[in-house]
Amino acid sequence: MSNVSQLRQLGLFDARVPRYTSYPPATQFTDAVDADLVAGWIESIPAGAEISLYMHVPFCRRLCWFCACRTQGTRSLDPVLAYAETLLAELAQLRARMAPGVRLSRLHWGGGTPTLLPPDLMRRLSDAVFTAFPLAKGGEFSVEIDPAEIDAPRMKALAQAGMNRASIGVQDFDPLIQKTIGRHQSFRMTADAVRLIRDHGIASLNADILYGLPYQNRFRMAATVQKLLALSPDRVALYGYAHVPWMSRRQVMIPERELPGTEARLSLFTTARELFMADGLVQIGIDHFARPADSLARARDLGRLRRNFQGYTDDRSEVLIGLGASSISRFPQGYAQNVPATGAYTAAIRDGRMAVARGHVFTHEDAWRGRMIEALMCDFRIDLHEMTLRFGLSPAQLQHLFAPLVARFGGMIRLDPDALSITPQGRPLTRVIAQQLDGYATAPTSHSHAI
Repeated sequence: MSNVSQLRQLGLFDARVPRYTSYPPATQFTDAVDADLVAGWIESIPAGAEISLYMHVPFCRRLCWFCACRTQGTRSLDPVLAYAETLLAELAQLRARMAPGVRLSRLHWGGGTPTLLPPDLMRRLSDAVFTAFPLAKGGEFSVEIDPAEIDAPRMKALAQAGMNRASIGVQDFDPLIQKTIGRHQSFRMTADAVRLIRDHGIASLNADILYGLPYQNRFRMAATVQKLLALSPDRVALYGYAHVPWMSRRQVMIPERELPGTEARLSLFTTARELFMADGLVQIGIDHFARPADSLARARDLGRLRRNFQGYTDDRSEVLIGLGASSISRFPQGYAQNVPATGAYTAAIRDGRMAVARGHVFTHEDAWRGRMIEALMCDFRIDLHEMTLRFGLSPAQLQHLFAPLVARFGGMIRLDPDALSITPQGRPLTRVIAQQLDGYATAPTSHSHAI
């Protein structure tokens, strides 16, 4: 039986499962987490700790039809400028609750389009952040850069602020596909943005592309990957397009009849994967690639790879605080998410209230299930000794938990005395296998295809 036949038989092409950038997934968040609870979590962060900070800018000059992110279109900078003032107020609110001496291991500006901000506002935001929380030694400041919304003054402002990693969205370079998904971004425009990034001394570059878009085939995918490789990115995220028009109404613009089927999606992923690895990148988890010298590749080799809402990371901080509408924070005690609507978010912050809308409080079971799922997603391997020493799970409990996986997935999984591992041929099934360790029942329509 071919590997594709085995994967089909094991349900890869029918499954819709979480991406497991968090555990439990955000679909399990409830209003049981409120501002008072989160304020206590913030105040419990010890003095001198290192945390990560995410700032969400949910505005775009153009709304791409494929995108399911929390964003809104704007033709004027007025709402962006007003929103930035609210971000500054939320930052001051956070600083007032935080113990002294807290530093940042990571700062990330995402969106939306953070590069809509004018240079003086970029400087003002970055100055406010680093005055409140200085960047720790070896810390990273990254920004999502839209090639259509960047110029030399804004790049200079970001470089002077200390940005040392840039991230650009590519998705696909094919003109037909770009027209179909509502994103017009030529290779030349992207190359000009990359040149601007490199000319300003930014040594690290991430890029995102998608597979599973309408009209994609292996030849078009190969052409996009080869063009991307010509730009020499240090990391690439190869995400599967999630077609969820019931959740993101703009996706009704995407012609469903032109979307590749699930088996074709596997072929597209495999085509891109082979080209990336032939160019010397190494695979990181299920869908990232990096140069061997990149810190993400080193984290993989050292068993220090982590997973969060941005995908894979080498950040070791136990606290990630999100600022802005819809942003999600992670604390040792649980998750908290801000209200998604910018109007409600702005009203809360201007009233002096935290904008927390929902979240989840971790249980002991969440802790060990979440660690198992993260280990599979990062390392394709669960260390049984870690589960015993860290979480107090007995060998009998582990055997009872893993026996159904071995029975269902057969040769795709190997259970040894010291570890449960996914074999190389079984790695396309990683999210499906991880779901078997998920203690929460979720509706399939809440999630994307497993491939």
